[in-house]
Amino acid sequence: MSLPPRMRAVVFERTGMFGVDTVPTPRPARNEALVRVRSSMICGTDEKILAGKFPATRFPHVPGHEFSGDVVAIGEGVTLAPGARVGVEVHVGCGTCDRCREGMYTLCLNYGKRETGHAHVGFTTSGGLAEYAAVPVAALHRLPDSVSFDDGAWTDNVGIALWALERGRLAAGERVVVFGPGAIGLCAAQLARALGAGSVLLVGRGERLARVRDLVDAVIDVSDVDRLWGSADLVVEFAGTSEAARAAILTARRGGRVVLGGSTGLGTELSGLDLSTIVRGNIDVLGSLANPRGVSGRALTLLARGQVDVKRLVTHHFPLERFADAWTTFTERRNGAIRVMLHPAEGT
Repeated sequence: MSLPPRMRAVVFERTGMFGVDTVPTPRPARNEALVRVRSSMICGTDEKILAGKFPATRFPHVPGHEFSGDVVAIGEGVTLAPGARVGVEVHVGCGTCDRCREGMYTLCLNYGKRETGHAHVGFTTSGGLAEYAAVPVAALHRLPDSVSFDDGAWTDNVGIALWALERGRLAAGERVVVFGPGAIGLCAAQLARALGAGSVLLVGRGERLARVRDLVDAVIDVSDVDRLWGSADLVVEFAGTSEAARAAILTARRGGRVVLGGSTGLGTELSGLDLSTIVRGNIDVLGSLANPRGVSGRALTLLARGQVDVKRLVTHHFPLERFADAWTTFTERRNGAIRVMLHPAEGT
Protein backbone atom coordinates (compact mmCIF):
# COMPACT_ATOMS: atom_id res chain seq x y z
CA MET A 1 0.00 0.00 0.00
CA SER A 2 1.05 3.61 -0.48
CA LEU A 3 1.90 5.15 2.86
CA PRO A 4 1.04 8.75 3.69
CA PRO A 5 4.06 10.97 4.35
CA ARG A 6 2.59 12.13 7.65
CA MET A 7 0.25 10.67 10.25
CA ARG A 8 -1.69 11.66 13.36
CA ALA A 9 -0.12 10.77 16.70
CA VAL A 10 -0.29 11.58 20.37
CA VAL A 11 2.87 13.46 21.31
CA PHE A 12 4.14 13.87 24.85
CA GLU A 13 5.83 17.19 24.19
CA ARG A 14 7.54 17.50 27.56
CA THR A 15 6.85 16.59 31.17
CA GLY A 16 3.16 17.16 31.88
CA MET A 17 2.26 18.40 28.38
CA PHE A 18 0.73 16.47 25.47
CA GLY A 19 -1.26 16.96 22.29
CA VAL A 20 -2.40 15.27 19.09
CA ASP A 21 -0.18 16.33 16.22
CA THR A 22 0.82 15.44 12.68
CA VAL A 23 4.23 13.78 12.51
CA PRO A 24 6.22 11.93 9.81
CA THR A 25 4.98 8.40 9.16
CA PRO A 26 7.75 6.01 10.25
CA ARG A 27 9.36 3.61 7.82
CA PRO A 28 10.36 0.14 9.02
CA ALA A 29 14.08 -0.39 9.50
CA ARG A 30 15.84 -3.74 9.33
CA ASN A 31 14.03 -6.36 11.43
CA GLU A 32 11.04 -4.06 11.86
CA ALA A 33 7.47 -4.13 10.58
CA LEU A 34 5.19 -1.15 10.13
CA VAL A 35 1.91 -1.74 11.93
CA ARG A 36 -1.28 0.14 11.12
CA VAL A 37 -2.65 0.61 14.63
CA ARG A 38 -6.25 -0.55 14.93
CA SER A 39 -6.68 -0.56 18.71
CA SER A 40 -4.54 1.15 21.34
CA MET A 41 -5.07 1.69 25.07
CA ILE A 42 -3.97 4.15 27.72
CA CYS A 43 -2.11 2.63 30.67
CA GLY A 44 -1.22 3.92 34.12
CA THR A 45 2.41 3.66 33.07
CA ASP A 46 1.73 6.34 30.45
CA GLU A 47 0.97 8.67 33.37
CA LYS A 48 4.38 7.85 34.83
CA ILE A 49 6.08 8.47 31.47
CA LEU A 50 4.40 11.86 31.11
CA ALA A 51 5.42 12.71 34.67
CA GLY A 52 9.07 12.01 33.80
CA LYS A 53 9.43 8.89 35.96
CA PHE A 54 11.12 6.89 33.19
CA PRO A 55 14.51 8.58 32.64
CA ALA A 56 15.19 6.62 29.43
CA THR A 57 12.19 8.24 27.70
CA ARG A 58 13.17 11.30 25.69
CA PHE A 59 10.69 14.06 24.88
CA PRO A 60 9.02 14.77 22.52
CA HIS A 61 7.76 11.21 22.53
CA VAL A 62 4.97 9.19 20.87
CA PRO A 63 3.63 6.90 23.64
CA GLY A 64 1.49 3.78 23.58
CA HIS A 65 2.50 0.23 24.49
CA GLU A 66 -0.82 -1.66 24.52
CA PHE A 67 -1.87 -1.98 20.91
CA SER A 68 -2.61 -4.21 17.96
CA GLY A 69 -3.04 -3.82 14.23
CA ASP A 70 -2.11 -5.19 10.85
CA VAL A 71 1.28 -5.21 9.16
CA VAL A 72 1.39 -2.90 6.13
CA ALA A 73 5.13 -2.83 5.33
CA ILE A 74 8.27 -4.71 6.36
CA GLY A 75 11.93 -3.91 6.64
CA GLU A 76 14.91 -5.95 5.51
CA GLY A 77 15.20 -9.35 7.19
CA VAL A 78 11.49 -9.64 8.05
CA THR A 79 9.49 -12.61 6.77
CA LEU A 80 6.17 -11.62 8.35
CA ALA A 81 3.87 -10.86 5.43
CA PRO A 82 1.90 -7.63 5.07
CA GLY A 83 -1.68 -8.20 6.15
CA ALA A 84 -0.74 -10.20 9.24
CA ARG A 85 -2.83 -9.33 12.30
CA VAL A 86 -0.53 -8.77 15.27
CA GLY A 87 -0.44 -7.86 18.94
CA VAL A 88 2.58 -6.22 20.52
CA GLU A 89 4.82 -7.34 23.37
CA VAL A 90 6.75 -4.26 24.36
CA HIS A 91 10.15 -5.54 25.52
CA VAL A 92 12.85 -6.44 23.01
CA GLY A 93 16.25 -7.35 24.45
CA CYS A 94 19.62 -7.04 22.81
CA GLY A 95 19.80 -10.84 22.68
CA THR A 96 23.45 -11.08 23.68
CA CYS A 97 23.80 -9.91 27.31
CA ASP A 98 23.70 -12.38 30.21
CA ARG A 99 20.08 -11.61 31.11
CA CYS A 100 18.85 -11.94 27.53
CA ARG A 101 20.66 -15.28 27.19
CA GLU A 102 18.66 -16.45 30.21
CA GLY A 103 15.45 -15.46 28.44
CA MET A 104 14.98 -12.49 30.76
CA TYR A 105 15.11 -9.88 28.01
CA THR A 106 12.92 -7.61 30.16
CA LEU A 107 16.06 -7.18 32.30
CA CYS A 108 18.36 -6.48 29.33
CA LEU A 109 21.70 -5.05 30.50
CA ASN A 110 21.74 -2.82 27.42
CA TYR A 111 18.44 -1.14 28.24
CA GLY A 112 17.86 1.97 26.15
CA LYS A 113 20.74 1.29 23.76
CA ARG A 114 19.02 1.11 20.40
CA GLU A 115 22.31 0.44 18.65
CA THR A 116 22.54 -2.95 20.42
CA GLY A 117 19.07 -3.99 19.29
CA HIS A 118 17.28 -3.17 22.54
CA ALA A 119 13.84 -1.56 22.33
CA HIS A 120 11.12 -0.84 24.84
CA VAL A 121 8.17 -0.03 22.61
CA GLY A 122 6.34 3.10 23.73
CA PHE A 123 9.10 3.90 26.24
CA THR A 124 12.49 4.18 24.51
CA THR A 125 11.01 3.96 21.01
CA SER A 126 7.84 5.45 19.54
CA GLY A 127 4.66 3.61 20.41
CA GLY A 128 1.16 2.88 19.23
CA LEU A 129 -0.92 5.92 20.14
CA ALA A 130 -0.56 6.84 16.49
CA GLU A 131 -1.90 5.75 13.12
CA TYR A 132 1.26 3.74 12.41
CA ALA A 133 4.09 2.31 14.50
CA ALA A 134 7.40 0.78 13.41
CA VAL A 135 7.87 -2.20 15.71
CA PRO A 136 10.73 -4.74 15.98
CA VAL A 137 9.42 -7.98 14.59
CA ALA A 138 10.63 -9.75 17.76
CA ALA A 139 7.87 -7.90 19.64
CA LEU A 140 5.04 -9.02 17.39
CA HIS A 141 2.69 -11.94 17.99
CA ARG A 142 0.26 -13.18 15.36
CA LEU A 143 -3.25 -12.91 16.70
CA PRO A 144 -5.32 -16.12 16.71
CA ASP A 145 -8.25 -15.89 14.29
CA SER A 146 -10.74 -15.68 17.15
CA VAL A 147 -8.96 -12.71 18.78
CA SER A 148 -10.17 -9.29 17.61
CA PHE A 149 -7.96 -6.22 17.32
CA ASP A 150 -9.51 -4.83 20.51
CA ASP A 151 -8.71 -8.04 22.38
CA GLY A 152 -5.30 -8.23 20.72
CA ALA A 153 -4.36 -4.88 22.26
CA TRP A 154 -4.17 -6.84 25.54
CA THR A 155 -1.28 -9.04 24.32
CA ASP A 156 1.22 -7.42 26.67
CA ASN A 157 -1.13 -7.02 29.66
CA VAL A 158 -2.27 -10.63 29.73
CA GLY A 159 1.35 -11.72 29.44
CA ILE A 160 2.33 -9.51 32.39
CA ALA A 161 -0.47 -10.99 34.51
CA LEU A 162 0.41 -14.56 33.56
CA TRP A 163 4.09 -14.04 34.36
CA ALA A 164 3.26 -12.67 37.82
CA LEU A 165 1.31 -15.84 38.61
CA GLU A 166 4.08 -18.05 37.27
CA ARG A 167 6.63 -16.04 39.24
CA GLY A 168 4.53 -16.68 42.35
CA ARG A 169 4.39 -20.43 41.65
CA LEU A 170 0.59 -20.62 41.76
CA ALA A 171 -0.61 -24.12 42.63
CA ALA A 172 -4.07 -25.58 42.17
CA GLY A 173 -6.41 -25.06 45.09
CA GLU A 174 -4.53 -22.14 46.62
CA ARG A 175 -6.05 -19.02 48.15
CA VAL A 176 -5.05 -16.00 46.05
CA VAL A 177 -5.48 -12.31 46.88
CA VAL A 178 -4.98 -9.68 44.18
CA PHE A 179 -4.37 -6.03 45.07
CA GLY A 180 -5.42 -3.51 42.41
CA PRO A 181 -8.70 -3.63 40.42
CA GLY A 182 -7.06 -2.18 37.33
CA ALA A 183 -6.57 -3.91 34.00
CA ILE A 184 -3.59 -6.11 34.84
CA GLY A 185 -4.84 -6.99 38.32
CA LEU A 186 -8.15 -8.09 36.82
CA CYS A 187 -6.36 -10.19 34.20
CA ALA A 188 -4.33 -11.80 36.99
CA ALA A 189 -7.47 -12.55 38.99
CA GLN A 190 -9.17 -14.21 36.03
CA LEU A 191 -6.08 -16.19 35.08
CA ALA A 192 -5.61 -17.38 38.66
CA ARG A 193 -9.12 -18.83 38.50
CA ALA A 194 -8.46 -20.38 35.09
CA LEU A 195 -5.22 -21.97 36.34
CA GLY A 196 -6.91 -23.66 39.28
CA ALA A 197 -6.82 -21.32 42.27
CA GLY A 198 -9.15 -22.48 45.04
CA SER A 199 -10.37 -18.93 45.67
CA VAL A 200 -9.53 -15.47 44.36
CA LEU A 201 -10.16 -12.28 46.33
CA LEU A 202 -9.75 -8.77 44.93
CA VAL A 203 -8.73 -5.76 47.03
CA GLY A 204 -9.35 -2.20 45.84
CA ARG A 205 -11.61 0.81 46.00
CA GLY A 206 -13.88 2.93 43.83
CA GLU A 207 -16.53 2.38 41.17
CA ARG A 208 -14.46 -0.19 39.33
CA LEU A 209 -15.13 -2.78 42.03
CA ALA A 210 -18.82 -2.88 41.21
CA ARG A 211 -18.04 -3.72 37.56
CA VAL A 212 -16.01 -6.82 38.34
CA ARG A 213 -17.53 -8.47 41.39
CA ASP A 214 -18.49 -11.59 39.47
CA LEU A 215 -14.93 -12.12 38.18
CA VAL A 216 -13.70 -13.14 41.65
CA ASP A 217 -14.97 -14.96 44.72
CA ALA A 218 -15.07 -11.82 46.86
CA VAL A 219 -14.26 -8.12 46.63
CA ILE A 220 -12.68 -6.45 49.66
CA ASP A 221 -12.56 -2.68 50.07
CA VAL A 222 -9.06 -1.52 50.91
CA SER A 223 -10.37 0.06 54.14
CA ASP A 224 -11.26 -3.43 55.38
CA VAL A 225 -8.12 -5.21 54.21
CA ASP A 226 -6.77 -5.99 57.68
CA ARG A 227 -9.29 -8.82 57.93
CA LEU A 228 -7.13 -10.64 55.37
CA TRP A 229 -3.84 -10.46 57.31
CA GLY A 230 -1.95 -13.75 57.19
CA SER A 231 -4.53 -15.56 55.08
CA ALA A 232 -3.24 -15.98 51.51
CA ASP A 233 -1.02 -18.59 49.92
CA LEU A 234 -0.21 -16.17 47.10
CA VAL A 235 -0.64 -12.39 46.97
CA VAL A 236 -0.26 -10.49 43.71
CA GLU A 237 0.02 -6.70 43.80
CA PHE A 238 -0.64 -4.45 40.81
CA ALA A 239 -1.84 -1.33 42.64
CA GLY A 240 1.53 0.41 42.45
CA THR A 241 1.49 2.13 45.84
CA SER A 242 3.62 1.68 48.94
CA GLU A 243 0.45 1.13 50.98
CA ALA A 244 -0.63 -1.73 48.72
CA ALA A 245 2.82 -3.34 48.82
CA ARG A 246 2.85 -3.20 52.63
CA ALA A 247 -0.67 -4.64 52.83
CA ALA A 248 0.18 -7.37 50.32
CA ILE A 249 3.09 -8.58 52.47
CA LEU A 250 0.92 -8.56 55.60
CA THR A 251 -1.76 -10.56 53.78
CA ALA A 252 0.51 -13.51 53.00
CA ARG A 253 0.34 -16.49 55.35
CA ARG A 254 3.45 -17.79 57.07
CA GLY A 255 5.47 -19.46 54.33
CA GLY A 256 3.43 -17.72 51.63
CA ARG A 257 4.50 -15.77 48.55
CA VAL A 258 4.04 -12.15 47.51
CA VAL A 259 4.55 -10.85 43.97
CA LEU A 260 4.95 -7.07 43.62
CA GLY A 261 4.31 -5.86 40.08
CA GLY A 262 2.77 -2.40 40.32
CA SER A 263 5.63 -0.01 41.07
CA THR A 264 7.38 0.17 37.72
CA GLY A 265 8.31 3.86 37.86
CA LEU A 266 10.70 5.68 40.16
CA GLY A 267 9.66 7.29 43.42
CA THR A 268 7.56 4.75 45.37
CA GLU A 269 9.22 3.60 48.62
CA LEU A 270 8.16 0.91 51.07
CA SER A 271 8.06 1.94 54.71
CA GLY A 272 6.16 1.17 57.88
CA LEU A 273 6.75 -2.60 57.69
CA ASP A 274 8.53 -4.58 60.39
CA LEU A 275 11.00 -6.74 58.48
CA SER A 276 10.50 -9.57 60.95
CA THR A 277 7.12 -10.07 59.26
CA ILE A 278 9.03 -11.36 56.24
CA VAL A 279 11.91 -13.05 58.04
CA ARG A 280 10.01 -14.80 60.82
CA GLY A 281 7.13 -15.54 58.46
CA ASN A 282 9.48 -17.14 55.92
CA ILE A 283 7.67 -15.18 53.20
CA ASP A 284 8.93 -15.01 49.63
CA VAL A 285 8.68 -11.42 48.34
CA LEU A 286 9.26 -11.28 44.59
CA GLY A 287 9.40 -8.50 42.04
CA SER A 288 7.78 -9.16 38.68
CA LEU A 289 8.63 -7.07 35.65
CA ALA A 290 6.68 -7.45 32.42
CA ASN A 291 6.57 -10.74 30.53
CA PRO A 292 9.77 -12.54 29.45
CA ARG A 293 10.36 -15.91 27.83
CA GLY A 294 7.53 -15.76 25.32
CA VAL A 295 4.87 -15.55 28.03
CA SER A 296 2.66 -13.29 25.90
CA GLY A 297 2.42 -15.98 23.23
CA ARG A 298 1.08 -18.46 25.77
CA ALA A 299 -1.20 -15.81 27.21
CA LEU A 300 -2.76 -15.24 23.80
CA THR A 301 -3.69 -18.93 23.72
CA LEU A 302 -5.57 -18.53 27.00
CA LEU A 303 -7.21 -15.37 25.65
CA ALA A 304 -8.32 -17.19 22.51
CA ARG A 305 -9.85 -19.95 24.65
CA GLY A 306 -11.90 -17.43 26.59
CA GLN A 307 -10.12 -18.10 29.88
CA VAL A 308 -9.72 -14.38 30.42
CA ASP A 309 -12.39 -11.89 29.37
CA VAL A 310 -10.88 -8.54 28.43
CA LYS A 311 -13.87 -7.12 26.53
CA ARG A 312 -15.64 -6.01 29.67
CA LEU A 313 -12.47 -4.36 30.96
CA VAL A 314 -12.58 -1.82 28.11
CA THR A 315 -15.01 0.69 29.56
CA HIS A 316 -14.62 3.57 27.07
CA HIS A 317 -13.79 4.10 23.38
CA PHE A 318 -12.52 7.28 21.70
CA PRO A 319 -11.12 8.37 18.33
CA LEU A 320 -7.51 9.53 18.41
CA GLU A 321 -8.52 13.19 18.00
CA ARG A 322 -10.26 13.03 21.39
CA PHE A 323 -7.18 11.84 23.24
CA ALA A 324 -7.49 14.65 25.78
CA ASP A 325 -10.99 13.40 26.73
CA ALA A 326 -9.74 9.83 26.81
CA TRP A 327 -6.82 10.82 29.03
CA THR A 328 -9.05 12.63 31.53
CA THR A 329 -11.53 9.75 31.57
CA PHE A 330 -8.74 7.30 32.37
CA THR A 331 -6.68 9.31 34.82
CA GLU A 332 -9.72 10.50 36.79
CA ARG A 333 -11.35 7.03 36.64
CA ARG A 334 -14.56 8.60 35.35
CA ASN A 335 -17.55 6.28 35.46
CA GLY A 336 -15.37 3.53 36.87
CA ALA A 337 -12.98 3.56 33.91
CA ILE A 338 -10.68 0.53 33.74
CA ARG A 339 -9.16 0.68 30.25
CA VAL A 340 -9.80 3.38 27.66
CA MET A 341 -9.43 2.31 24.02
CA LEU A 342 -8.54 4.51 21.05
CA HIS A 343 -8.77 3.59 17.37
CA PRO A 344 -6.02 5.49 15.53
CA ALA A 345 -6.43 3.90 12.10
CA GLU A 346 -10.15 4.64 11.74
CA GLY A 347 -10.66 6.36 8.44
CA THR A 348 -7.30 5.30 6.97
